Amino acid sequence: MITLILNIQNHKGADALTLTFPYHAQLISEVKKLPGITWSASKRVWLLPFCPGLIESVKHILGHMVQIDDTEAVKKAERIAGEHRSTEAYADKLEAFSLWLNSKRYSSNTIKTYTDAVRIFLRFMKGKPVGEIEQSDFIHFNNEYILKNGYSASYQNQVVNGLKLFFRTVENRKIEIEEIHRPRRERKLPAVLSKEEVKQILESPTNLKHKVMLSLIYACGLRRGEILRLKPDDILSDRKLLHIKQSKGKKDRIVPLSDRLLEMLRAYYKMYKPKVWLFEGQTEGEPYSEKSLESVLKQSVYKAKIGKPVTLHWLRHSYATHLMESGTDLRYIQELLGHNSSRTTEIYTHVSQKNIQQIRSPFDDL
Repeated sequence: MITLILNIQNHKGADALTLTFPYHAQLISEVKKLPGITWSASKRVWLLPFCPGLIESVKHILGHMVQIDDTEAVKKAERIAGEHRSTEAYADKLEAFSLWLNSKRYSSNTIKTYTDAVRIFLRFMKGKPVGEIEQSDFIHFNNEYILKNGYSASYQNQVVNGLKLFFRTVENRKIEIEEIHRPRRERKLPAVLSKEEVKQILESPTNLKHKVMLSLIYACGLRRGEILRLKPDDILSDRKLLHIKQSKGKKDRIVPLSDRLLEMLRAYYKMYKPKVWLFEGQTEGEPYSEKSLESVLKQSVYKAKIGKPVTLHWLRHSYATHLMESGTDLRYIQELLGHNSSRTTEIYTHVSQKNIQQIRSPFDDL
C-alpha cells in the first residue's frame, strides 16, 4: 500500500501542509480535487494552506487509498497552535501598530512586511509580556530563528526595521540595533540583457497587449507595480510623455515616449478600450495581475530561446544600462528611473559594456 507522508513547511511566508508520495496516477487525480491544492516544482511536493483540522480532513478524504504517516505534521500542528495562542495576547498591540503605519501612509506591502515581522517575533517569544522583552531576546531571535533558518540578509533587515519601528511607536522603547548584528548589505550587480536579447523578447508575443506591456516596461524603465497602476490619462500623447504617479517613495516622475511606442499604444487602445486601468485583466475595471504579467514574460523568454532566468526587473536594468552606453548623462538616468540618490544609479557603470570595453588591460602593454 502507498504511504502518504504529511508534514508542515513554511511556504512563501505561510504554513502549508505538504503531501509527499510515490507517483501514482489515481492518487494524483484524487489529490488534485482537494480545495486549494498546488504543486511546488521546486520542493517536489503538493501543498495546502494550513489551517486547524486540515490534517484530519486529508486523512478522511484519502485514508481509504493510502497509509498516512502524519507524525511530523501532528507535532508541528501542535506547536503552531501553541504559537497562535501565545500571539493572541499581542493582538491589540499588533492592531495599534498596523493603524499607526496606515496613518503614516506606509505602502500596503510595507505594512504587511513589518506587521508580519513583529507577529513572527512575538510568536517566537511564546507569550512573554512585551514589557518584559529584553535586548537578549532580540539577539536570541536573530540567532535561533533568522540565521538558523537561513533567511536572506534583506529579510533580516526588514525584520530588524519592523521591530525597531514597533517598539519605538507602540512601546516607546528603543532597540539597540547594533547588538542584533545587522547584516552587511549585499552589493550585487544588476542583471542586464543585450539589445538583441531584448529585441527577441519584445518581438516574441503575438498578443498585442502582451507586446505593448513588455515594450513599455523596457522603453520607460518601469517597475512591475508601476505599469500595473498606469491609467489611460497617464499617457500624455500630445507631449510624448508618460506620467508615473506615486511610485516608490510616493514620488511622481515623467519619462519620454517615442513615436513608435505611441503608435503601439494607440493601436492597443483602439483594440482593447481600457476603462479604468491602462492594462486590465479579464474582468473589466480590474488591473492586470502581477502573476499574469510574469507569465507573459516567461513565455516570451521561452519563445525567444534565451536560457537565462529573466525577470521583469531585468528589462528596467537593461533600459538604464543601454541609456548609459548610448551616452545619456547619469543625472538624467537617475531622474528617469526615479532614484533618490545618484549612488543607486551609478551601479550601472559597473555593467555598461561600453565603459568596460574602453578600459585597456595592462596585459596588452607587455
